[in-house]
Amino acid sequence: MPYETAFGFDDPAPIFVPPPAADAADRIARLRLIRSRRVGPATYLRLMNTHGSAQDALHALPDIARAAGVDGYTPCPEPVALAELKAAKRAGARMLCLGDADYPAALADVADAPPILWAKGRIDLMVRPVVAMVGTRNASALGARMARRLAADLGAAGFVIVSGLARGIDALAHHASLETGTIAVLAGGLDCIYPAENTDLAAQITQNGLMLAEMPFGLHPQARHFPRRNRIVSGLSRAVIVVEAATRSGSLITARIALDQGREVMAVPGHPMDARAGGSNLLIRDGATLVRSAEDVIAALGQDPTPTRQSRDRPPSGMQAPPPAAAPHPDGGLEGAILALMGGAPVAEDQLIRDLNQPPRAVAQALAILELAGRIQRGGGGLLTRL
Repeated sequence: MPYETAFGFDDPAPIFVPPPAADAADRIARLRLIRSRRVGPATYLRLMNTHGSAQDALHALPDIARAAGVDGYTPCPEPVALAELKAAKRAGARMLCLGDADYPAALADVADAPPILWAKGRIDLMVRPVVAMVGTRNASALGARMARRLAADLGAAGFVIVSGLARGIDALAHHASLETGTIAVLAGGLDCIYPAENTDLAAQITQNGLMLAEMPFGLHPQARHFPRRNRIVSGLSRAVIVVEAATRSGSLITARIALDQGREVMAVPGHPMDARAGGSNLLIRDGATLVRSAEDVIAALGQDPTPTRQSRDRPPSGMQAPPPAAAPHPDGGLEGAILALMGGAPVAEDQLIRDLNQPPRAVAQALAILELAGRIQRGGGGLLTRL
């Protein structure tokens, strides 16, 4: 595995799900095993399959390490695992062990399923049909509208939306599915919200949805952690929907992982001249299901879930509350936020005002500045295009 250094095993990881954790001591042993150096999900499964229990695997680890040329190896000490359990208790999180009845069944079928998951929120969401939505962090106005509408309509149809709590498409999908069911998978510890701007969103998900993480509490995510997070996002899902993704992006990594896991891959088409849609258009070219609406997703999956009472009571997608104000853009100020929303396709000024959630007069002034600077132009019908 790219995220673990195994102890010289040549055989592939077994298709094996451990039995449920027997008691508290067994759960501590399983936590110690997966937190031990050089032990990742695949090695964990090999050790559990070979030795029968986490405690026996811990006893065998030093000899296995020595045989692999690693001297002085010590498994994760028990106080370290106990400290993590205390942090979870303070946070109100629950430990899900691979093999337990409440561990998500879809994820358990993945070859490198996380041996331990920390969960906070509504565990029951994982027994419902789940679809993932991923995409660019710098969404266009049309991409943002599509993400909100898809998430809201799929939620109203009974699906739970899972994503990675990143800015852009991820956050938009979570916001739109808060009432009907959303799951956020973190790349770091459950108490390390990234990016920080989504802290309030994470708090709302904790109250109304579900937060998941496989990393220890207190661990801030690094680049290598995000592919690990992505395999959980896709592993929980029946399908992964890509909304606006560049040709080199984490969303395409998630799509490739989904294919390896036997999941459906779907994509929303975008304007050929918008680099933010290059990856999603490439997926469609290579055989991904083209998505124009929630109906396309439901038809491809061959399932129309029964809407929950909560989803039946929610207003239609056209009557949703206004979106949160657009995030600042590196170009700076409202002008930068406008440029971030505009892609290759023309967009109406009133739509920009709604998406930005800013006063019309301020948007008009910013548009005038951008026109004078040669950054945008008006075409027929007053539609605006980014240059």
